[in-house]
Amino acid sequence: MNLARAEPLKALPVAEKWHAQGGGMAARHCVATAMFGAGRYTQAAAQFEAIARDLGKERPGLRAELWAQAGQAFMEAGLPEKAAEAQSRALELNAKDADLWLDRGLSFAAQKAWPRAISDFDRALGLRRDDVEILVLRAAAWRNAGNPAKAYEDASRALKVAPDHSEALLERGFASLARGDRASANLDFSAVLRLVPPGSSAAHGAEAGLRGEQPPAAAPVSPSPQAVPPRSGGKK
Repeated sequence: MNLARAEPLKALPVAEKWHAQGGGMAARHCVATAMFGAGRYTQAAAQFEAIARDLGKERPGLRAELWAQAGQAFMEAGLPEKAAEAQSRALELNAKDADLWLDRGLSFAAQKAWPRAISDFDRALGLRRDDVEILVLRAAAWRNAGNPAKAYEDASRALKVAPDHSEALLERGFASLARGDRASANLDFSAVLRLVPPGSSAAHGAEAGLRGEQPPAAAPVSPSPQAVPPRSGGKK
């Protein structure tokens, strides 16, 4: 598994050989993880789903993790509808995992299903109150849903916890801009430019905001993207 995460292309034939020699579920999981790391996301998702199904009713915690990993793989493959389906299966098994609600919220956001995304971010915040990253994601979802007052509220709440959080400042700036408060918006955009490197995506967003431009409706991006499925090794 360590090799599958660190050097997936090298690990894949090793894991496949192990599976052929009778390595069972553990070998199949290593194959799926190596496939994910190698960028074979759809195949990895199918493997994770198959392992989860083959476990039957045994080990619900592990099955939840496998469905969650399938969801992450489908998201990387650009298939948010299938990701949400897999994440829903995971949530049926473990509804007390904030990361699962966050993951499915991001899948709904990728589909521009803003009310469903907001609902899932609500559930995540219910489990991890005042989490800055989730608040910023919900602020972005509120903004895209056309509710700048709620977006402003979430961004401001995040900034009470982390006053120099550039993404929260950016979201509050866009919310103020949408509410017609150009002066407050410009203060937040200027603060972002002092905090982030020139040429970064946050800097471009702040510069657009200073010009009075709102960003196009788009799915918020998880602030902590993972290069490989993290769950069997512990997420966050």
